[in-house]
Amino acid sequence: MTHAADAVAHLTPDHWDRANRLLVRKGLAEFAHECLLEPEEISDGRYAVRNDDNSVEYRFTGRQLSLEHWHIDADSITRHHRDGTQLPLDALEFFIELRQALGLSDEILPVYLEEISSTLSSTAYKLDTRQRSAAELARSGFQDIETGMTEGHPCFVANNGRLGFDIAEYRAYAPETGAPVHLIWLAARRDRSTFTASDDLDYDTLMRAELGEEPLRRFAGQLADLGLDLADYHLIPVHPWQWWNKLTVTFAAEVARRHLVCLGPGDDAHLAQQSIRTFFNTTDPSKHYVKTALSVLNMGFMRGLSAAYMQATPAINDWLADLIAKDEVLTGAGFSIIRERAAVGYRHEHYEAAAPKGSPYLKMLAALWRESPVPQLQPGERLATMASLLHTDHDGGSFTAALIAGSGLAPEVWLRRYLDAYLTPVLHSFYAYDLVFMPHGENVILVLDEQGIPQRAIFKDIAEEIAVMDPDAVLPSAVERIRADVPEDMKLLSIFTDVFDCFLRFLNGILSTDGTLDEDLFWSTVAACVADYQRSVPHLADKFERYDMFADRFGRSCLNRLQLRNNQQMVDLQDPAGALQLIGTLENPIARFAPVRGES
Repeated sequence: MTHAADAVAHLTPDHWDRANRLLVRKGLAEFAHECLLEPEEISDGRYAVRNDDNSVEYRFTGRQLSLEHWHIDADSITRHHRDGTQLPLDALEFFIELRQALGLSDEILPVYLEEISSTLSSTAYKLDTRQRSAAELARSGFQDIETGMTEGHPCFVANNGRLGFDIAEYRAYAPETGAPVHLIWLAARRDRSTFTASDDLDYDTLMRAELGEEPLRRFAGQLADLGLDLADYHLIPVHPWQWWNKLTVTFAAEVARRHLVCLGPGDDAHLAQQSIRTFFNTTDPSKHYVKTALSVLNMGFMRGLSAAYMQATPAINDWLADLIAKDEVLTGAGFSIIRERAAVGYRHEHYEAAAPKGSPYLKMLAALWRESPVPQLQPGERLATMASLLHTDHDGGSFTAALIAGSGLAPEVWLRRYLDAYLTPVLHSFYAYDLVFMPHGENVILVLDEQGIPQRAIFKDIAEEIAVMDPDAVLPSAVERIRADVPEDMKLLSIFTDVFDCFLRFLNGILSTDGTLDEDLFWSTVAACVADYQRSVPHLADKFERYDMFADRFGRSCLNRLQLRNNQQMVDLQDPAGALQLIGTLENPIARFAPVRGES
């Protein structure tokens, strides 16, 4: 930036107005879905929502789809004062006017408004940048697709908070800006740090592969100039923001005493992923992803990494990889994970003595290395984040519709190929092992062929996201952390919520409203995938009856209610099931397509 004003060049009246309209549309849709707002039909297809004191009314054109999903025309939204005056749309005013309906406390509201402001600014940036059309993006490479997403998490309204980034840091580190990032490397005394790795990897091998011999010699020389020996230290990659904004101050004593030594940036360029604290190596895409601690507030959590939590990460990944390799259903679907193969964390003894368990002060300095999916590719295959299936461009074009059009397949056939790759492994993991993932779009990578047809799915973010819900499961001691105590009646909710309500609801909405695939055909294809899986494993029939995927209804789990209640610690990670906000039930869209009992 040569001028301070350049940093906010994207904040123009037109971009801001459009960003506000899009966010109010999402707020109306998702808050109505979660029963926080109750739209009243005022004419055929025209609805109204009134604010807390009935002084302002929002009117819009929309309709309800399966799973009580609201499809709202953003351009139809108007805001009116009760005296008849039409008012401009203003997202910040929207939340203030509806604060009581949304349950926003005096403490939470200002912070939430800041998250909304950040989300609006991010949208304005994307509107200012020439975005590829959905059709162009569908033909693009892995990282072009990753940086081309315009929305973020489909459920959360405040989904790009990133509180802690200033505007220059946003431009340097947000995934949508596509800016190359060189991670900063620290040397951490071994008596204060912990390194763990998969059985097939050791520290020296990893460092030589990730850094190379010349940078290692350089780092050793820097330490030798201070009278220190590299052999006494572990090397830790650090997000540049974390170094400048946190570690230089909060860990100042450790730096002063040379328990930590800053060695400067590494040679490789990286690209921030949708999860903001994970980096893809663009200098050498076959190298590991690097996940770093980042003490910014984003979507209900401070995005740190716990040194203690990271310690078991490689063992958990090894256990799951071994389970998958020995299961014929999972391997038959081509299912795989990219393992988190190594982790390193620094234990600050003063904060560990002073801070309670789970404190952000215990999550400031750690990193992990996750396999790249690139070496797994076969000739003619390419990668795309599953989040891309929900992407629509500025003109409303659908990424998924573009993939379907290019595939040469009927839409329902393409959808079934996708479900076989994605949903079948999720179902089998649950029914065979009581194992659940958090398989949202950002946590899944799709392998596509040259025509854009899904071949298989790769899951990631394993150690922090999986759980085994069987209290009698025999787990290695190092893996015991993933055991979760979940009530019987809530176990299947993980699939209904994470897969149906938080992903397929939106995919159906996109494909049905643009005319690609009608709702009945969409959900009957999902039902057929479930039924065919169940027929393929008859020995699990008792589990299918106990946990019925074709049940008439399931609980409505409301994610925005969690963030509106506490946007700084949305869920107690020690008891995630206990933190759920369940409001009524949703009609199961595949129930009416259930196979007839005894059908072969």
